Amino acid sequence: MGVFSFATIALPLLLAIFSGAANACSPSEREALLTLSSSLKEPYLGIFDSWQQGTDCCSSWYGISCDPTTHQVTDVSLRGESEDPILQKLGHSKSGYMTGWINPSICQLDKLNTLIIADWKGIAGEIPPCVAELPNLRVLDLIGNSLTGKIPEQIGNLQKLTVLNLADNKLTGEIPSSIVQLSSLKHLDLSNNLLAGEIPADFGNLKMLSRALLSRNQLTGTIPTSIGNMYRLADLDLAMNKLSGQIPAQLGKMKVLATLNLDNNMFSGAIPPAVMGNSGVGIFNFSRNSLEGNIPDVFGPKSYYMVLDLSFNNLKGPVPKSLSSAKYVGHLDLSHNHLCGEIPVGTPFDHLEASSFDGNDCLCDHEVKIKFLGIFLKFLGEVPGRVAFARA
Repeated sequence: MGVFSFATIALPLLLAIFSGAANACSPSEREALLTLSSSLKEPYLGIFDSWQQGTDCCSSWYGISCDPTTHQVTDVSLRGESEDPILQKLGHSKSGYMTGWINPSICQLDKLNTLIIADWKGIAGEIPPCVAELPNLRVLDLIGNSLTGKIPEQIGNLQKLTVLNLADNKLTGEIPSSIVQLSSLKHLDLSNNLLAGEIPADFGNLKMLSRALLSRNQLTGTIPTSIGNMYRLADLDLAMNKLSGQIPAQLGKMKVLATLNLDNNMFSGAIPPAVMGNSGVGIFNFSRNSLEGNIPDVFGPKSYYMVLDLSFNNLKGPVPKSLSSAKYVGHLDLSHNHLCGEIPVGTPFDHLEASSFDGNDCLCDHEVKIKFLGIFLKFLGEVPGRVAFARA
């Protein structure tokens, strides 16, 4: 009876112990994560306090998630700016700070779906090239650090990647040509780095891409015409680079394009009517380039602009009267061009500031024209000889 009682108690206990061991993360993955944490220093929040030897990284480690069946690590999510309660310790700033570097040990987690080490400001060093060898990676988000070096050349190997966010770092070199092989990519943000060279000619192969944010770099060359084939692209931001050449007319056939920021570059030539006439685009910023010719007269009832900024170019001719037929114009800036003629009356011109038209050659609004005509006639009336001359 005593033996039976012992067995009935001991067997479930042993099963529980072995079951718990089976459900824990593997020793090799635990060691890989501990090696990663040893390369990173976070002095304020205790982000890594729960990362302890001998504990289960799947059940108790901050920022770590595992597959419920295989118990392999699938997600590493460490954000320095979020609504996570752990950041409440920082008070109003809610912005963490971490130094160190991203250890290649992260690449031992071969079932990793998500790698987020974002907005820590002080993390430096290079992106481990072996990251491009994680076949299941879907999200790579390293925004807001101080990473240097190049984007891994073989980044195109990540066929399941949907989000690539490397913005706000100090990355150099060119955009890898292999990036166009990311057939599942939906969100690309490389903005605010030191990237140089040209945008890959076959960039338009990224058919699933909805956001392409490449602003505030040192990119040169022209806009690839292949971008016009990206039928899912909604946001294209190439501002603050050194891009040149003409704006491709192919951008006018992009049905879901909503934001087109090309400001602060060296684009030249005329604005293609097809691009300006793309009624789906609500934010146009072509300011601070060297665009020439007339503003295309292609506006109509479907035109809806939250921002239409063509300032600081070499545009000439009149302000298109058809612009008054636009459904909505929030912010309009045509200043510092060579426009001439009368500013149309009515919406949207009745609520715009005079600064929207400053610095042009000979623009005047209807009221100014009437006042000038009155002053001129008064001047002629006071000088009879000049009245006769005017009549003649």
